[in-house]
Amino acid sequence: LLLVLVYEVHVYTGAKLGAETDSNVCINLIGTRGDAGKRKLHRSVNNNVKFQHGQMDIFCIKAVSLGDLEKVLISHNGAGPGNGWFLDKIVIKYKEGNEAQEVVFPCNRWLDEYQDDGKTERELTAHTQQWRVQVKTDGDSPEPQECKRTLMIYGSKGKSDELLLSPQTPGYVCFLPRATDEFIVETGDLGDVYKIRVSCDDVPGFEGWHLNSFNLEELHTKQELNFDCKCWLSLNREDKELVKEFPAVNEDKKTLPVCKYVVSVHIGDRWGAETFANVYITLYGKRGDTGVRKLHTSLTKGRKFQRNKVDSFLVEAVSLSDLQKVVIEHDGEGYGAGMYLKMVTVKESQDSDKEWVFPLWNWLDTHLGLCETVCEIVTVGRRLISSPKLPEIIVKSSGLWIMDITGSDLSNREDPIYLSFIFFGSLSRKKLPLQVTGKAIQIKDELAGIGSIYKVQVTGPHSELKQPWHLDLLHMKHTGTKEEMYLAFDCWFNPNEDKCVELPALYADQEPLPVVEYAIHLHTGDLKKADATGEAYLCIQGEKSDSGKRWLNSRNGLITFARGQVDIFKIKAVYFGKLNQVLVGFRSPKKDEWFLEKIVIKEVLYPFSTHVFVHNDWINKCSKKDFVEVAIPLKETSMTSLLMKNFDTESRGRWQMWVHCTQVPEDVPHIQVVVFGRKGKSPAQKVQNLNDNSFLLTVGDIGDITKVSFVLSSPCLGRGIRLHKLRLKDLDTKQELGFPTEAQCLFGEDGSEMVTELAVVRPDKPPLREILYSISVHTGTLPASGTDADIFITVFGEQGDSCKRRLRHSNFERGQVCISEIKAVDLGQLTKVLVEHHNVGYGAGWYLDQIVIHESGKTDGQYVFLCQQWLDSGVGDAQTERMLK
Repeated sequence: LLLVLVYEVHVYTGAKLGAETDSNVCINLIGTRGDAGKRKLHRSVNNNVKFQHGQMDIFCIKAVSLGDLEKVLISHNGAGPGNGWFLDKIVIKYKEGNEAQEVVFPCNRWLDEYQDDGKTERELTAHTQQWRVQVKTDGDSPEPQECKRTLMIYGSKGKSDELLLSPQTPGYVCFLPRATDEFIVETGDLGDVYKIRVSCDDVPGFEGWHLNSFNLEELHTKQELNFDCKCWLSLNREDKELVKEFPAVNEDKKTLPVCKYVVSVHIGDRWGAETFANVYITLYGKRGDTGVRKLHTSLTKGRKFQRNKVDSFLVEAVSLSDLQKVVIEHDGEGYGAGMYLKMVTVKESQDSDKEWVFPLWNWLDTHLGLCETVCEIVTVGRRLISSPKLPEIIVKSSGLWIMDITGSDLSNREDPIYLSFIFFGSLSRKKLPLQVTGKAIQIKDELAGIGSIYKVQVTGPHSELKQPWHLDLLHMKHTGTKEEMYLAFDCWFNPNEDKCVELPALYADQEPLPVVEYAIHLHTGDLKKADATGEAYLCIQGEKSDSGKRWLNSRNGLITFARGQVDIFKIKAVYFGKLNQVLVGFRSPKKDEWFLEKIVIKEVLYPFSTHVFVHNDWINKCSKKDFVEVAIPLKETSMTSLLMKNFDTESRGRWQMWVHCTQVPEDVPHIQVVVFGRKGKSPAQKVQNLNDNSFLLTVGDIGDITKVSFVLSSPCLGRGIRLHKLRLKDLDTKQELGFPTEAQCLFGEDGSEMVTELAVVRPDKPPLREILYSISVHTGTLPASGTDADIFITVFGEQGDSCKRRLRHSNFERGQVCISEIKAVDLGQLTKVLVEHHNVGYGAGWYLDQIVIHESGKTDGQYVFLCQQWLDSGVGDAQTERMLK
């Protein structure tokens, strides 16, 4: 009698863009004793919404024991574009007798009519491989330390999980010098293995591992693979790497080359764009990926990831073939801890003349832009690294553009696909209609008179399409200027779907314009007979570019704009810059008149600005045939806060502070720090160290921090202390604040100042400016008015105070005006001045007439503070300090 078993089906939806589906999914389990029949996967045990992006769902199926599971049939009923599903794998767990079984069915493919091979049903086979792994350690390798060492195996059908190389028997020590260690690991069916990746954890005190070789033997087929390694995994050796890749060496196959990719991270020119976080990158190509790599040693001098800086890093990996995307991430937590990333560029080696371009132009910050610290950037193509100065040459030069277009193969050459390639130039544009009959096609054209190309748009198909067609690449080369670019369109053209895609031109030494998604909100008026049915298009015009005609109705179909309704359309386009106007075209077969109230356009990923175009009028009072086109100018642009997300917790005024200085005297001076906010200032607290170790500051409820003042308590220094880094992080909200520290010296170059102030830099908000205040001190004309005492002054304004400063003059003689200057972060409107000296006894007194303060270099806006009193311990009220208002 066969038992009824419960099969636990774990379904893993992939993490690709658009991987999720809401279609009905059915499964059939097939084993050595028969099959379970087609079953619908109704309810996920662990999720309310099933088959979501990157999600694992569990379903339970009861069936009579099927014996050893061999196959799974999986399918869904989703038809039409966007209804596909990317299935990563299915894992089935069940218990028969005392034995717990787990069978993996890898898929890693689309079930989609419009992607991959167009199938929505797949047969998956259970296949695992067992490998004997032998690892040889070199004789001069240090004694092994506690450190996780892992292996990943890559093959033509996929890659293994990260396999931990740990001893089979407890207490056994692996990776001793000259030792050969053996491990047994299990993977799915990897196909032909072409590389392995070996990595060690970055643990404190790890001296490194001198790896000699790896040997892999597949236990079922007895296939052997050798990897000659002979290298160090260490941060203290020349390569400074803890991750290494090795190609498989096969007698009958060419060994893949190992590339030293140069990965350049371009930080934008925005306030707060820099980051102190650790940054990690993964490169993906047609042949696998590099795994996550930490970008630790920049080839560019100076602190990494600073505003408007490009840092380059070497990432060594077995050749990935053509690159497709990068995933970049950082571990900075909290508002301001992230970075503003312009783009990433990657070249195959330091000698390469071309580079792949991955533009982002956005924040990677928990509270800004995407509100994410990780993002995937697909390449827009490749460009030359250096070239002659372009625009003038292209305009004047004779020659042809040779354009090679590559895409998927058409099974039937009698059914070509008709597309239009539109080249937008600085002077005009040119449309080239194109008939695609095969995998590759070449066209030649002067593209005369259009000036310097800034983007290429592809529209279509302009005919009945029998099957989907994939456009891979447009390679353009000019015979005269030798300018060259590769535009990676990487998109499908599907039957019954109008498509319009565009990419920026890629020139050396020119930053590519980003491709931006725009959301267009069309507001139809709430008036009688305001609604209309017909054909409609838009053309958005900006200072840098325009969208060309974008149709709102599907081909051979009409669109209805309902009274009082808002219709939302999304288009992707090369960044338009500042928007100027929108052209709207409309034609109605029924002679409908359409009352368009307004159009509101927002950038989807950068929703800081909203552009409003007000029409408030009827469109279409003409004949059936002609389109009525109206131009609607920009009415207003409203800006919203850059902060996209509020803080989850309240600040309790507890901050971590990091200060990193050089040129510090041997007997470290006593330095205090005062933190100023919109609502007050913190008490003075000791700076615990200057060597980049964090210490705690308790600032209290002072509102948004505006500046930090360093105050020298000891006598003057012989020279200034060079400041390289200053950073504050709120322990509760995780907000992070930076400060401009370029060419900054604490207490002046010569060390003669008592106070140095730095204004806070917040993302995309300019910091308060530094002002040089000129202070004129008028000593009175009474007998014995002068003094030899040191005079101290504190200037107060609406935005805080200057902290106590010593005036540079050493003698304030009767009837004289002494002028000093102090640098301070903008104090706003000045309100009062505290003036004091600390000398007592005969002759130490001072009669102060008045103090006049103004911004250096400005003649207007003087502040006069009258005193006309003695500061003398032996005269009148015996006060040696006065508050002047």
